[in-house]
Amino acid sequence: MTKDEQRAPLSRDRAIAVAIRLADEGGIDSLTMRKLAKELQVEAMSLYYHVPNKDDILDGMVDSVFSQIGLPAADTPWKKGMRDRAHSARNVLNLHPWAVSLMDSRTSPGPGTLAHHNAVLGCLREGGFSVAMAAHAFSLLDAYIFGFVLQDTNLPFESPEELQALADSIMETFPVEAFPHMYELTIEHVLKPGYNYGDEFDYGLELILDGLEVRLSTAKS
Repeated sequence: MTKDEQRAPLSRDRAIAVAIRLADEGGIDSLTMRKLAKELQVEAMSLYYHVPNKDDILDGMVDSVFSQIGLPAADTPWKKGMRDRAHSARNVLNLHPWAVSLMDSRTSPGPGTLAHHNAVLGCLREGGFSVAMAAHAFSLLDAYIFGFVLQDTNLPFESPEELQALADSIMETFPVEAFPHMYELTIEHVLKPGYNYGDEFDYGLELILDGLEVRLSTAKS
């Protein structure tokens, strides 16, 4: 427990902050009410005085994560607003990768969640999107952002050296002639100096935004 956490009085906000730290350190599956109470240095009954159950903790954790994502101002052009929000969401979710599986699963959204959704939809509506098209765009962008974070955080390598070792192991196991396109991709792209899988995010995001822009102009014509 940090010194700030020790000094803070027991409250729902403090319990949620500590729960987020525990999930960041050990994953969401490792979080239990007993473990949380122990980390807070209180008895379980004291914790339940402030939070009724684990669902309330999870709701608060998700709401906190949504609150950390930067939102477009009301007068921001929709394309810039969605681009900036996508980058912010990716950065926040990289800090809290456990949140990806929970973001859209809670049935009691808090003010941070509602403010987030309202701002994103508002930016799209001000940009000329119909209600239905705004819903489509929101869903598409979230599917891309959440999916990319999930894929990126689960890659079996972190450094260029680990990537090289993995590629060498795979290429030694399977004959090149059996999988020529995979070999070509590995040699001519993945193993090039400066390669970073995370750079793919911007390429895919711009494709989505360009596609939405075309669909929007078509709908207006």
